[in-house]
Amino acid sequence: MSLKTIYVSITVLIFSCNNTSKKTEHQNKPSQPNIVILLADDMGYGELGCYGQEVIKTPNIDKLASEGMRFTQFYAGSAVCAPSRGVLMTGMQVGKLNVRGNYGHVADGNWGRVALKKSEITIGEMLKDAGYQTSFIGKWHLGVPEDVSTWATGRGFDYAIQEQWGNKLEGGKFDENDHWVNKRDSVLYYDWKQYDCKDVFRTNLAIDFLDKKRDANKPLFLVMSYRTPHVHEPDLRETERYNEFGWPENERRHASRITMLDEQVQRLLDKLEEMNELDNTLVVFTSDNGPQAENHSDLFFKSAGGLKGKKRDMYEGGIRVPMIAWWKGKIKAGSISNHPGIFYDIMPTLAQIVGVESPSQTDGISFLPELMGNTQKKHEHLYWELQEGKTQEGFRTALRKGDWKVLRYQKSGNAELYNINNDVYEQQNLALEYTKRVKEMDTIMLNQSEANPHWPFSGKIKK
Repeated sequence: MSLKTIYVSITVLIFSCNNTSKKTEHQNKPSQPNIVILLADDMGYGELGCYGQEVIKTPNIDKLASEGMRFTQFYAGSAVCAPSRGVLMTGMQVGKLNVRGNYGHVADGNWGRVALKKSEITIGEMLKDAGYQTSFIGKWHLGVPEDVSTWATGRGFDYAIQEQWGNKLEGGKFDENDHWVNKRDSVLYYDWKQYDCKDVFRTNLAIDFLDKKRDANKPLFLVMSYRTPHVHEPDLRETERYNEFGWPENERRHASRITMLDEQVQRLLDKLEEMNELDNTLVVFTSDNGPQAENHSDLFFKSAGGLKGKKRDMYEGGIRVPMIAWWKGKIKAGSISNHPGIFYDIMPTLAQIVGVESPSQTDGISFLPELMGNTQKKHEHLYWELQEGKTQEGFRTALRKGDWKVLRYQKSGNAELYNINNDVYEQQNLALEYTKRVKEMDTIMLNQSEANPHWPFSGKIKK
């Protein structure tokens, strides 16, 4: 064989190997998009710059909004953490869900944590069945501490790191600074003296997961469940930000944590970009309910953006939340949506994006057409309920139909009616003026709530 023949043969072999390698790489690369949900804890409608905040700095999330779609009328599933997160995870409106408050009626007349039913399919389970690598990091709040099968790993997440609190099955109580890996396989301790805040620690965990456990042959579903700006972070190493304003220390800490959360969001996005995965990723940023006012004043920074109410309220301030969707090359940059969406729409939206059937349990409507700038179907009505405390007086409901919204707090027993289009701040109660409309909406509202033994005041409660 001549040298020329040998050279040509080697060249063909090298080209063939390179071509096969590229072909294999192309075949292995997932065609479905990655999906990343960034969930803040108790962040109010007005606590981001892109939603009108003038003092607290959030440049990275603001940039996400400027490059994606910002929703102005998006709603949480309920007005407090557990039921709202349950609505997001299952696509079910809260009146049908097994979780309708942070604590419900359990054995022997006690009140305690209530878990999602195993029959209530989660987004994690739906996307795992669709071939996704699923991961959850942070606050789950949809299980009971004694039963690890109700934790995130038991509900469709291949890899989960979550905090836990309450009673251990073997006795004693969980340390809230412990972060448990995959049920209780191992534990990672959050030492506040080593990190400026808990969300720095949790972002480190997410980046470590992406570095060491990411399966590049599968599309990624990651839920980052942050701590900010929830009240339960008593220790904070960071002490310098916003000192120049002379604010009360609790308000300085509140603002500081929100700005640090903004930085952690960017750290995660930078990591995905470094891995060449960001361009094929749908990013959703939102909050589980309205602003808390337990360790600071919700009025100091206008946390609800001027809306009436806060966390635990059925007024707009308790349930209307920031919602940003970013998807490079898909969602038009700088677009603003006035579509009234709600947490139970997220599951069917992701199902349509992925190309699978949404579970039949869902009450939601996909807002993918809205994201793509197409004609969007709307709900006939939106519904919320919440049980606060052990008595009937702690039961509250609300329903929005078109521009009208009716709400009832059993403590007062009186209906309130507002036209959200004309009176977004809910200053003018029109219930006495429009009694027929109240009656019609009351009838709809009462039929949204199904009886459930954990929530004895749910169901068709008498007015």
